[in-house]
Amino acid sequence: MFKKTFIRMSGLGGQGVVTAAHILGAAATREGLDSTVNPFFGAEKRLAPAESYVRISSERIFERGEVLDPNIIMIYHPHVITLGKCYTMPFFDGLQPEGLLIINSEKPLELGDEELARLADLKARIFYVPASQIAVEVAGTELSTNLAMLGGLLGVTDLVSMESIKESMAERFGGGKFVASGTTAALDDVLKSKFAKLSQLIEKNVEVIEKSRSSVQEYLIN
Repeated sequence: MFKKTFIRMSGLGGQGVVTAAHILGAAATREGLDSTVNPFFGAEKRLAPAESYVRISSERIFERGEVLDPNIIMIYHPHVITLGKCYTMPFFDGLQPEGLLIINSEKPLELGDEELARLADLKARIFYVPASQIAVEVAGTELSTNLAMLGGLLGVTDLVSMESIKESMAERFGGGKFVASGTTAALDDVLKSKFAKLSQLIEKNVEVIEKSRSSVQEYLIN
């Protein structure tokens, strides 16, 4: 994997990109790595563009703020690509050579010839995972899509372990202190309300992550 991994998570308001970034960053810290997490969003409303940035390294990280040169881009909703609902255009802008794209979709999206050519020049790898579908089928709520996307990430990288993700998830939903906004906290509370106990939330979402990890598929660029 990349020595320094810079990740841009791009989705829509209400999908939990901020929470996913926090869980991933906390998992990296648990494994002795350095990490920084920065959310970015405009008006706090559902389906508005939202992004989070995660930096992970075995060395000290001094950079903060927006990730302009990601090694990995995670697309949490097809509309980020098909409707241009993102702050960065094209959606893969800044992707480093041999970088990874992980897209939440049940089937490959129709990308333009120019986009595919540019991605091919970068020797980028594109992966698809039906994160929203898995979230609903396994956890019974689309609010677990963000965790399914982390499963997709674990399916194509060795950035962090499943155990660290599980522990960070328990800390987050068990009363962790990181809160980016009132809306983020409210979404966490809504997800917790779907389950009778914290242990059930963790158990079901571990299932979500595991199924997503085994369901991710690579799309080969011709």
